[in-house]
Amino acid sequence: MTAQTVDANPYGKIYWDTINWTQVEETVRRLQTRIVKALKKNAYRQVKNLQRLLTKSISARLLAVRRVTTNKGHKTPGVDGITWTTPEKKIQAVHDLEKDIKILPLRRIYIPKKNGKKRPISIPSMLNRAQQACHLLALDPIAETNADEHSYGFRYKRSAQDAMGYIHHILRRKGSPQWILEADIKSCFDQIDHNWLKENVPMDKTLLQKWLRSGIIERKKLFPTRAGTPQGGIASPTLANITLDGLEKMLKEKFGDKPGNKNRKMVHLCRYADDFIVTGKSKELLQEEILPAIKHFLAERGLQISEEKTRITHISEGFDFLGQNTRKYGEKLLTTPSKKSQLSLKEKLKVTIKYHRKEASKLIKKINPIIRGWCNYHRYIVSKKVFTKVDHYVFQLLWKWTRKQHPNKSRQWIAKKYFHCSKKWVFATKTKREKPKEQYLASSTRIRRHILIKGKANPYDEEWRTYFEKRAQRKSIPCAV
Repeated sequence: MTAQTVDANPYGKIYWDTINWTQVEETVRRLQTRIVKALKKNAYRQVKNLQRLLTKSISARLLAVRRVTTNKGHKTPGVDGITWTTPEKKIQAVHDLEKDIKILPLRRIYIPKKNGKKRPISIPSMLNRAQQACHLLALDPIAETNADEHSYGFRYKRSAQDAMGYIHHILRRKGSPQWILEADIKSCFDQIDHNWLKENVPMDKTLLQKWLRSGIIERKKLFPTRAGTPQGGIASPTLANITLDGLEKMLKEKFGDKPGNKNRKMVHLCRYADDFIVTGKSKELLQEEILPAIKHFLAERGLQISEEKTRITHISEGFDFLGQNTRKYGEKLLTTPSKKSQLSLKEKLKVTIKYHRKEASKLIKKINPIIRGWCNYHRYIVSKKVFTKVDHYVFQLLWKWTRKQHPNKSRQWIAKKYFHCSKKWVFATKTKREKPKEQYLASSTRIRRHILIKGKANPYDEEWRTYFEKRAQRKSIPCAV
């Protein structure tokens, strides 16, 4: 075996740049489908055997290494300072995943939050990350099969748009619930009880305990980890979802549909990661019955509600969830980009444009992804007027920037130099060597309706394969203006 290759069946010698990823993905997909099939038959011993087979397979190891070397944190090392930047190192990592891997402590860093506080991030080593990614391939099909129907965060083939679509679905009618409990779990990832995880997560218990008890290195000191799953670990979002799954079932059993009876209390749950809302018929129901039941459910898992982020509001006042505001005006329900989200975008654009010192073409290259990304997130709701306001705000910022760049030039000269493309008053630049570059207009984003995913849809279940294929085809069709 050389540094570039690994001898392994069924592929023989592997060269990273010539791997048939379609074949690798299909092999993993078949095993994941078999896990779901066995789970539906309650064949738990077969499920364990298939999990073991998948985690030991060369296909799973290849996908695991590809994932940790292509995600956003692939250049961030763990405590060992190692990253995989060459094909030789990636192939060697695939080989190393066959062996018993030492679980290294996590490297602790802090990133700023919107409220001014700092969020702790714990970073495993590259090899430990790949190990988590490999075992996650075997864990995720089980987690998906047992998941709450209306949980949308950190789940394959689900998105924030599905969560907002479900909220619109349950609140849009005349007789829909009028009261909403907005809740957030306090330090969810850091507080989950380890004993609960070991008893309820369907994977190798010894390995799971090593992940949870790996410790944290901060300022060259080792600190033990007695609770929680590390924010920064690849498996952490799925472990958090498994912890919170069952909340919807509990609410349905206590307050939902009864045999031969409708959901008269109008209790519905929509969850995205550790943020969730619960609807109810009255404020008293949410405050005196549902909230205590939720607190009891979370306490069993070592978690508690964040009091400062939890409140009960009437639909006529509106509420913010996932950066969007949902509010009923009379009998009409509208979802628009939240004011907080708009202010965040404006502040980011203001800082980017104000302190830019290079030429206009590079400024356009910086602001376009910001505008386009924000608009693509909000394109499925009532946002056309907001997009127009964003364009006006960006124009004002860019006009100030051009005046600052050329204080001795006239307005006419600036307009001719920077706003000379086919569309009127669009910031653009043109050079002899490069193609014309122009600012992306938020108002040019096409509004399209998002089709809500079915609650029971499972991307790892063969019965739902046709459904997801049709769904993918719909997304690829261009929408009308």
